[in-house]
Amino acid sequence: MKPINRLGRMVRLCKKLPQAWQSAALSKLFNGAVKFAGTAGIRIHQADYHQAEMRLGNKKRVQNHIKGVHAAATALLGESVTGLVFGLNVPDDKLPLLKAMDVNYVRRAQGSLKAVASLSEEQIVQIRSAEKGEVEVAVVITDEAGEEPVQARYLWAWVPKKR
Repeated sequence: MKPINRLGRMVRLCKKLPQAWQSAALSKLFNGAVKFAGTAGIRIHQADYHQAEMRLGNKKRVQNHIKGVHAAATALLGESVTGLVFGLNVPDDKLPLLKAMDVNYVRRAQGSLKAVASLSEEQIVQIRSAEKGEVEVAVVITDEAGEEPVQARYLWAWVPKKR
C-alpha cells in the first residue's frame, strides 16, 4: 500500500534499513514525536498500514507501587499503538485526534506488556477517503504470561486541518 502521509514515508524509509535496525529506528522516530512514549520507553516492533506492535518493559520508570506496569503506562501503550496504525492512514491534510478511550484492568499483569493494534481494509478506505470521521481501533494487550490483563477500546477521529 502506498504511503499517503509524512509518517508513512518515514516508516517506509526505516523499513529499507537492515532488519536488525528497523525496530530501533522506528522507535526513535515515534518517541521523538510522542515524548511521553519516549519517556516510558515504548518500543515499536512492527508497523504497517494494517497492524502495529509495540512493547513496554516492566522497568522502574513505569512501575506502580507493587512493581507492575502502572495503569497510566498501560493506557499510554494502547494509545500509542492504536495511534500509530491509525496515523499511518490519515492524510496529511487531516488532523488525527483521540476521541475516547476505555481501559478496563481485569487482572494483574505479569512482567512486560505487548500491544497489537489493527485496522480492517474497510476502516483504512474510510480513513483515507472521508473528509472527517471516526473509527474504533482494535487492540490486544498481553503480558509475559500471554494473558490479557487489560481490555481496551480506543476511538480515533480525523478532521480537516483547515477550518
